[in-house]
This record gives sequence, structure tokens and C-alpha cells, in this order.
Amino acid sequence: MAPSGLAKGAILCGGTGSRLRPLTYYFQKAMIPVGSKQKPLLEYVVRLLKHHGIAEIALLVNYKAEQIINYFEDGARFGVKMEYIYDDPTYRGNGGALLNAYLKGVFSGYRDVLVYYGDVLTNLNLSDLLRVHREADAAATLALSMNYNVSVGVAQVEGTRVVKLEEKPPLGRPVTMGILAVKTESLSVLAEIARPNSEVDLMRDFIPELIRRGQRVEGYVTDAFWYDVGSIERYEKLDPLLVDSELSFLL
Repeated sequence: MAPSGLAKGAILCGGTGSRLRPLTYYFQKAMIPVGSKQKPLLEYVVRLLKHHGIAEIALLVNYKAEQIINYFEDGARFGVKMEYIYDDPTYRGNGGALLNAYLKGVFSGYRDVLVYYGDVLTNLNLSDLLRVHREADAAATLALSMNYNVSVGVAQVEGTRVVKLEEKPPLGRPVTMGILAVKTESLSVLAEIARPNSEVDLMRDFIPELIRRGQRVEGYVTDAFWYDVGSIERYEKLDPLLVDSELSFLL
């Protein structure tokens, strides 16, 4: 797991989880129980980072942060060192949360930051992602999945006649997984584009700005198991046995 040694983890787990209501009236969204063992989703994330040698983790928190802090404490129980960075309302959105941590020097001394959205389950090889990122000397490297089905039926039409209808087919294009490696020095771009009291988003604002400036943004395409638990519908459809089969190696 050597490629992880110069990276620090940053888990985005401060959002209110509005798409997971009413569950998130009571739970922080990263703390909802998954799998047959009913472990918090965030525990699988933390254990995955640790599995790949990322033992220094910043949790970017806000809403119901106490649930996270009370469960993980300093991280020693999981073999990692954790710190908690509360969001600054001056800069909103996931980009604002990452910028706030960067401005506080949380990533000083680390070449890269492994950014992980806190509502994602995966068995992605983070070590290999970081290896590709460093070999490409990329400003950022996005984990991209080919395992994404569109949420509606797709029709094949000849003239006005429907000749084929496929229900929720594979999209057939790589989609972002909510995991990315970022060169720490590249986070200075966030400071340049963020505006006080406004929202900045990593995928909508930060990554396109890196591309616009001609900085290298690498894609790491994978067929690894990946599940976004970001809505109540997705959570209800998540089979506990699927979590067990794909992620039991972490427990």
C-alpha cells in the first residue's frame, strides 16, 4: 500500500442529507447503518482508507457532527488518526468545506489529498488510484465508474415509431464516483475561485477550473463495486448482503 504514504484523507460528511429525509432528521447521513452488521456507512469509508495506508484523516463536519465524533473519537480504535474540521459558513458547499480545511493548514506537509464523499460505498483500490495520480503528475485524478445505470427507460426511435425500449440501461459513459486525489498545491485554485458567502462545488466549479487553466486532470476508470447512498430511494434499495459480500474484507 506504499503509494498512500504521502496522502491525507479528507472525508466530506457535513451535509444535512436532505435527500435522505426523514432518516437524516435523526442521523448524520454518513452514520446511517448499512450491511447486516448495521455498521455506520462512514465506518466502511474509514476502514477502506486505512486498508490502503491512509492513516491520517480529516473529517469535514457540521450537521450532527457530535454523532461522528462520539463514535470515532480520535480514530485509535480504527488504527487511524482523526481530526474534525467544522465547516466555515463563509464558504459553502463541498468545495467550501475543503477550502476551509486547506486554509487552516490541515493538509500541510502532504503531497496529495484523497477526497472522499461521505455517502459513497466502494471497494475501489485507492492505492492504485494514487499511483496513477502520481505517475501522471496530475493536479487531480477522478475515480470514474462504468457501472452506472440511468434511472429511466430509454427508447430507440425510428421516425416517430418506438422500436425498442430498454428499462434503466447502463449509461455506457464514465461517471464521477465522489472520490478524487488532488495535489495539495492545486487547492490554491479553490481559494482563487471561491467567493465569501457563496457556494463552491468541487465537480461543478473546481475541476472545470483546473481544466480551463490547462492543468492535468486524470481519469481513473474502474469497474469496482460502487454505490451512492445519497437518497432515501437508494438507501432502501441497498441490499445488506451486497454490502457484506463486497466489503466484508474491511471488517
